[in-house]
Amino acid sequence: MPTTRSLLLAAALSVLTSSAQAADADTTPAVVASIKPIHSLVAGVMEGVGEPMLIVQGAGSPHTYRMKPSEAAALQSADVVFWAGAYLEAFLVKPLATLGAKAKSVELVDAPGVERLPLREGGAFEADAHEDETASEAAHEDDGGTFDTHVWLDPVNAKAMVGAIEATLAATDPAHAETYAANADKLEARLDGLIATIEADLAGVKGRPYIVFHDAYQYFERRFAMPAAGSITVSPETPPGARRITELQAKVKAVGATCVFAEPQFEPALVDVVIEGTEAKAGVLDPEGAALKDGPELYFELIGNLAASLKDCLS
Repeated sequence: MPTTRSLLLAAALSVLTSSAQAADADTTPAVVASIKPIHSLVAGVMEGVGEPMLIVQGAGSPHTYRMKPSEAAALQSADVVFWAGAYLEAFLVKPLATLGAKAKSVELVDAPGVERLPLREGGAFEADAHEDETASEAAHEDDGGTFDTHVWLDPVNAKAMVGAIEATLAATDPAHAETYAANADKLEARLDGLIATIEADLAGVKGRPYIVFHDAYQYFERRFAMPAAGSITVSPETPPGARRITELQAKVKAVGATCVFAEPQFEPALVDVVIEGTEAKAGVLDPEGAALKDGPELYFELIGNLAASLKDCLS
């Protein structure tokens, strides 16, 4: 039988352990991430320490998103906010300047080592003259509009983003710096493995022409040598006009496109119209993980699913 003294000692140790854990938890910063792919990388670096809050949840698109009161409250209490940048996530610019003014704001398009590709224009990627000119002009109002902000679709860029996430969290929360560093090392090794896997998976379908819903994939295309023949629309929030649809139908036939891809956040009927009267098949590409459960594994599932969708439709 345990003595009264031993029971008291065990109870005291339990209280001390709980107090130490609570004190340790108090050092964990309140972290917010804008979209699922970025949230996934942040969650991976924070694993074992805490969980970041995700703003654009479910099938929401940063191109058209409106913040909820609960998300605004999270932004107001945040210590760090990770986001892609002002051009992709214009809905966050004003809230960050007001609600999130005290938080450290990290635009990951500016992370050291991230390669930024210019927006594609001309030919198959030129906006329809009948599309909303205001939207087209807005895309070029500042420096953010001169490059493609879908940087996470290149896993090499994701590695650079992981480095920036780890450095920011370690500076904000030195007590857990070793954990952040170990997690970042693990993520970078997994990203190297992901690149090798995708290269092998796509080897048999390289060179087959396809058209995407909007021009979001050039980082993936360039990394894995899978160039698209064009896009249905340049700005996904601006539907293409009748002239653009006619041009795309001709393009599909001219290049012998095997597939035309929709996206889960936007109206798939457009793809059916574009492929009508052609030999092309319809597929789905999801550049932001709309249908995936958020968390550390989402990024790897997202890139893997892009490759699987391309392989399945182009085979």
